[in-house]
Amino acid sequence: MKTVLKNCRLLATSHDKELLHDIYVDGGIIEKIGLDIEVEGAKVLDVGGHMVLPGLIDMHCNICDPGHEYIEDIASVSRAALRGGFTTITCEPNTSPAIDNKTVVEYIVSKSKEKSLVNIYPYGSMSIGCRGEQMAEIGEMFDAGIVGISDGDEFTDSAAFLRNVMIYSKMFDLPVITHCEDRELSGRGVMNEGYAAACLGLTGMPREAEEVIVARNLNLAERTGVKLHLSHISTKGSVQLIREAKGRGVPVTCETCPHYFILTEDAIGDYNTLAKVNPPLRAKEDVFAIIEGIEDGTIDVIATGHSPTNLTEKQKEFDQAAYGISALETAFALSYTHLVEPGYITVEKLVELLSKKPAEILKLYNKGLVQEGRDADIIVVDFMESHIIDPEHFASKARFSPFAEEEVRGKVLYTMVGGKMLT
Repeated sequence: MKTVLKNCRLLATSHDKELLHDIYVDGGIIEKIGLDIEVEGAKVLDVGGHMVLPGLIDMHCNICDPGHEYIEDIASVSRAALRGGFTTITCEPNTSPAIDNKTVVEYIVSKSKEKSLVNIYPYGSMSIGCRGEQMAEIGEMFDAGIVGISDGDEFTDSAAFLRNVMIYSKMFDLPVITHCEDRELSGRGVMNEGYAAACLGLTGMPREAEEVIVARNLNLAERTGVKLHLSHISTKGSVQLIREAKGRGVPVTCETCPHYFILTEDAIGDYNTLAKVNPPLRAKEDVFAIIEGIEDGTIDVIATGHSPTNLTEKQKEFDQAAYGISALETAFALSYTHLVEPGYITVEKLVELLSKKPAEILKLYNKGLVQEGRDADIIVVDFMESHIIDPEHFASKARFSPFAEEEVRGKVLYTMVGGKMLT
């Protein structure tokens, strides 16, 4: 379908921000960006001077399909992504069965083409069953379409095993994506170790549980030269370790999530299980460090950390309640409201964190920019209108959020995926 988007405001990094441009899309590709474009037979959409951005790309998303479709499935997660402005999402491999062979990869790819409104790219598990014991068929999964190697939110206990994975994966030039947690240190902890946990009588997870594994994985990446990507960084110490490693030339990138630069452990308040996530919410000094890491480029990506669960599993005593957060529909607006509006970063930097950099890390070279010749994955955003986060109206099956009733800005008005205007 031929489409012309009229009166688009574009980012200053690539165009004159003061001028309103037209964007001509044909066959899923951005064919032309210019002034007063007219194309016979094309559908015309006047976006009224609103900002047009590249579709967002989520590097950390739990889809739960196959195996736990009652919690979330490919169709529902794609609707949630669309609402949040994400035109591309990844699929964590700790599904059931795990994405540890080409058959499951082919299932994800095939079902996504049939059921999903957005692009879905799977990660392949580095180990069979995400158990960190025996290496999975990485080569076959690479041929089937994975974009990264990960054990999802499972911890890889053996440094020797991880080192072997890193060495082997270099021939495919895939990023090795790791969750950093020493389970012997985190133990039975359910929130950040500190004063708040002591007051609530809950067992805490020390920051060291994350930081010692960050340090280990950075050391292995430095020695092997593999492209390492660290998931959902949450502590001041982790940020500093990554900053120093980048200074030494270690090939590392990392991500954080909105809840780690907005909320502290105080959000748990009176045992609020909606704020129970892993890694846990930390202290104010950690939140400040995460923001500083975003500002200075230590942190490369903002991911949603979308980790749905059944609401009944949240409505239990805090010790027994499930970890998880529904985040696809809130991540962009929360990031804009808490990072751009206070002046920490620009809109251009926000788009780099949410689209351009993920595209580079995952080698999705036709995505991440509104540019001629790129895929027509585009969102139109109103930064002036505020709205209230209302989980009851989420498209995701996980209709809960620790940000419920918060007023935010950055409303996605339209989302185009592959040249098709879907909202």
